[in-house]
Amino acid sequence: MSQTSETVLEIDLSALEHNYNYLRSKLSPETKMLGVVKAFAYGNDSVEIAKRLSKIGIDYFAVAYTREGISLREGGIQKPILVLHPQSTNFEEVIENDLIPNIYSKFTLEAFVKTAEKLQLKNYPIHLKINTGLNRLGFDPEDAAWLNHKLAETKAIKVEGIFSHLAASEDEAEREFTLYQIENYQKTLDKILPKLDDQPIRHLCNTSGIINYPEAHYDMVRTGIGLYGFGNSAAEDKKLKPVGTLKTIISQIHHIKEGESVGYNRVFKAPLATKTATLPLGHADGINRIYGKQKTGVLVNGQIAPIIGNVCMDMLMIDISGIDCQEGDEVILFGKDKSAEEFAHNAGTISYELITSISQRVKRKIIN
Repeated sequence: MSQTSETVLEIDLSALEHNYNYLRSKLSPETKMLGVVKAFAYGNDSVEIAKRLSKIGIDYFAVAYTREGISLREGGIQKPILVLHPQSTNFEEVIENDLIPNIYSKFTLEAFVKTAEKLQLKNYPIHLKINTGLNRLGFDPEDAAWLNHKLAETKAIKVEGIFSHLAASEDEAEREFTLYQIENYQKTLDKILPKLDDQPIRHLCNTSGIINYPEAHYDMVRTGIGLYGFGNSAAEDKKLKPVGTLKTIISQIHHIKEGESVGYNRVFKAPLATKTATLPLGHADGINRIYGKQKTGVLVNGQIAPIIGNVCMDMLMIDISGIDCQEGDEVILFGKDKSAEEFAHNAGTISYELITSISQRVKRKIIN
């Protein structure tokens, strides 16, 4: 990767391809893979990520909201796109853009059927979500009889997929609960599948499910965080490659005397003479205030420099005492040489939150 002269998020598509191939190696040849590209592909670039995944063989995509699916279609993506959390007000847009809605409640099923029948559709594909214990979205298993009745009443839609979502597949201490979810999912399938004309795509596993529960891969698996280089464990992280590297530069260096303060509210007061650097990014760029007050650090010429004081909207300050550097030098916040998981963990959060928070004003640079 090249040296930068500005704040930039470098997106390494060769790392994406590596992660895809690693996760694909965990699957049987007949098992499909769905790539989750919601939230700008976890803070990267959803269209560029989807284009590369399409090229190397991904079968399916998923986004959270209708607008995200439309953006992929406008970017030329032709693979099936599942909208995980559609709102009924957007159902006509879903249909106009050949998107596949996740139907997760009695309300959404009735509303989508009404829209599909109004448009005189036949066998429009939908996926049904079953709530097996995450208690976020989904039909309860007890709704199976109601579902069977409603589905039999219309020809406007067709159940192309039935899925659920594991709550703690990365946590060995919650293995019993995960096995309960798998069993609950299968029992619900057993109530619905005999009533359908065609076998739908069954999918349950997320990234950690792919790795830890091969017996539950079913017809398709879904992977989000794994594609971007994180396996929810230190051992798996070593087998994956971070796709995004957030870089910036040193704007200015200050020599702070003992007792002088740095930044808003004078949160940092130098216990002794200190050399600091100001960087041109802040909480408006996604590096939130939780990362300040020396909770975590950045990489300057191979050495860790803690973030000091309060993170500002457009700037943050670091302690570079003892580090040989100068104005204009490159600084790495996270990437291949400094894990986003470590950066986030030190501040009490997770890599998901950090990488999806990088704002759209940060320049994206596609490499490889």
